Amino acid sequence: MKGRRWLAPLLAAALAGLTIFLLGRLTRPKYASGQTLEGSMVENYYAHADEEHEVLFIGDCEVYESFSPVTLFEEFGLTSYIRGSAQQLMWQSYYLLRDTLRYETPRAVVLTVCSLRYAEPQSEAYNRMTLDGMRLSPDKLSAVRASLTEGESELGYYIPLLRYHSRVFELTGEDLTHLFRYPEHTYNGYLMRTEAVPYTRLPAAPLLKDPAFGEKPVAYLNRIVELCREKGIELILVKSPCLYPAWYEAWDEWLEAYAREQGVTYLNAIPHMEEMGIDLNTDTYDGGIHLNVFGAEKYTRWFARTALLRLGLADQRQNEAAAAPYAALAARYEQEKRAKAEDGR
Repeated sequence: MKGRRWLAPLLAAALAGLTIFLLGRLTRPKYASGQTLEGSMVENYYAHADEEHEVLFIGDCEVYESFSPVTLFEEFGLTSYIRGSAQQLMWQSYYLLRDTLRYETPRAVVLTVCSLRYAEPQSEAYNRMTLDGMRLSPDKLSAVRASLTEGESELGYYIPLLRYHSRVFELTGEDLTHLFRYPEHTYNGYLMRTEAVPYTRLPAAPLLKDPAFGEKPVAYLNRIVELCREKGIELILVKSPCLYPAWYEAWDEWLEAYAREQGVTYLNAIPHMEEMGIDLNTDTYDGGIHLNVFGAEKYTRWFARTALLRLGLADQRQNEAAAAPYAALAARYEQEKRAKAEDGR
């Protein structure tokens, strides 16, 4: 009888825990439509974690809107995945890389350097779009602690109901449909845009008062370099051909010197846009700030020939196990590209 006395409290605690978990899943944003599709991308990776990717792209919109894994595979036979998220900060990139290495070890990591401009966390909204989708692990705990803005609760990242309880009164059918898994809008992490908004003019670049990057992002860049070196991974630092926010010559010079010192590759793609064939009348969806799918495909081809093929990566197109996921992926990719282009979106 004594043993049974503990049964009711244990069952009650288990039921309470299950209820909190399910309500947390129900009330968290699903990033299923509108302007926040990027919020689903970090979690989407885990459905592909059993696939082998020779190339891992990591960072903010300068990777997830600039590189096409479908193009890389169809034209070069290279398998790849993009672990991108909106305004992904350098310390978040580091912990996402560590998280990824729990599942696979790519031959090359391509890291955007754009986030070096941010010395401190920027906003809870962007934090959430990166961190909510990470599986619970020591790396998530560390990423959350490094990213908290003033007033944020760390516990709210592990018990979503604490943060999103007010959404109980705002639930829609999407919340039930995507209760256990975020919707997947991307192609191995690439978020397609087909609109064509020509470049006209962008805001003038503000005066760069201090050319030095902050201590925190540089420290985490150093940790990424060391982690890749330890794992035998080729690291390529990139600045994608996006014209805004401004990219300063002083930053470029610092990164060139840093790459030489560390023995890694740094590529600034902006001066090579003409060589890629990028036309700012047709290849950008927002007037020169980001590439659309047609610009991304051109950039991807140039980047593969310039940086990836020299690494001796294997062409996987004849490898049935590697090629299988790309058949359906490419069909869906081409279908969406045609449909959106025809609709003018």
